[in-house]
Amino acid sequence: MPRDHTDRSPLSLDNFRPGTVRKELIMTEEVRFKSIVGPELAGSIDLPEGEIRGWGIFVHGFTLGKNSPAASRVSKQLAREGIGMLRYDNLGIGDSDGDWGDGSFTIKVQDTVRAAALMAERGTPADLLVGHSWGGAAAIAAATEATGVRAVATIGAPADPSHVERQYDAVMDRVLSEGSHEWFVGGRTLVLKRAFVDDVRQALLRDRIRELHLPLLVMHSPTDTTVDIDNAGEIFREARHPRSFISLEGADHFLTARGQAQRAAHIISAWADQYITPRT
Repeated sequence: MPRDHTDRSPLSLDNFRPGTVRKELIMTEEVRFKSIVGPELAGSIDLPEGEIRGWGIFVHGFTLGKNSPAASRVSKQLAREGIGMLRYDNLGIGDSDGDWGDGSFTIKVQDTVRAAALMAERGTPADLLVGHSWGGAAAIAAATEATGVRAVATIGAPADPSHVERQYDAVMDRVLSEGSHEWFVGGRTLVLKRAFVDDVRQALLRDRIRELHLPLLVMHSPTDTTVDIDNAGEIFREARHPRSFISLEGADHFLTARGQAQRAAHIISAWADQYITPRT
């Protein structure tokens, strides 16, 4: 039976402005599940407030984590609006086990599929995938394999996963010649491995975008200095309908400015409403 859409005033964009951040405490459930390569990954499920509208998974950026501003604030705002969200640390990041250097784009995609399996097993299948930055590319690639996914939203995503090479360009020659090399990023030292580099170069995201056949929301800031907004145009052009684009004017790539992550979440919530269905 179709749901009643006659009263959706809390989702109106007219009722939300950057900087209007609710302070209520969101209840969080801690979970762990195995990566496709074995080690356990740590996740947090932000439980929905009020009526449960649906469930989703947040896929974080390249070397970020589940507690990065984009992952935490977007997920918590979606939970406030009735969409429970799993956010988890990728291999060797944050509270997850394993070595980050043993990961790759392919593994990030497959671990997202495993995250969806976890949500299905607990009786809360993920209707929605939300990916930030490199995680946006992974969300698109994982969507057709992930159990229950009905819609995908990206924030500041690259059109080509190899876009991240510019971040480790300074150590690339050493990695390719020696097989691995230490890379200092974000205040910590990671080990970048040749298999990781090779896997990223072989990722064919454009094929995945064309084959998605799910509603896609592409969000990007015109002042993003980390991933240029031209990437959003490329993703949008490759995608099939239904597809939507929203400009996050005033936002930085990491959504650190006050209220911007919550604003992005509010837009996702309103857009996704017609695609997600409450589970009973």
